[in-house]
Amino acid sequence: MEMFDVNWIGVVLAALAGFVVGGIWYGPIMGKKWMGAVGLTEDQIKEGNMGLIYGGAFAFSLLASWTLAHTFGSYSDLGSDLSVLAKVMTAFGVAIGFIIPALGTNYLFSQKGKALFFIDAGYWMLFYIAMGLVHAYMP
Repeated sequence: MEMFDVNWIGVVLAALAGFVVGGIWYGPIMGKKWMGAVGLTEDQIKEGNMGLIYGGAFAFSLLASWTLAHTFGSYSDLGSDLSVLAKVMTAFGVAIGFIIPALGTNYLFSQKGKALFFIDAGYWMLFYIAMGLVHAYMP
């Protein structure tokens, strides 16, 4: 598989799915708990450069989505016809096996609280599940 031979519509839609999950997770579901865990007020959050924050977050989401699409495409080139469940579980495995341990290590050394770790870990699991679902249905 060539590096950029992916379903770009799927890449963008999967990144958007992860982004929507983040808006819901860090909004109505865990927003207040997250703010408390990071020690920010709503006013402090509003003072941030929202274009940079959201634009950068979406760019990172696109990179993660492209990487997942490229991985699935590489499996396909090797003759694997992954099921929807296999793709979702692979995406979930990325979160559990790579993202969450990296977060945990950073949070241990920066001495951040367990609450923030569990909030962020929960988000990344849902983020990758959402992306896995999109990529599974838009190969």
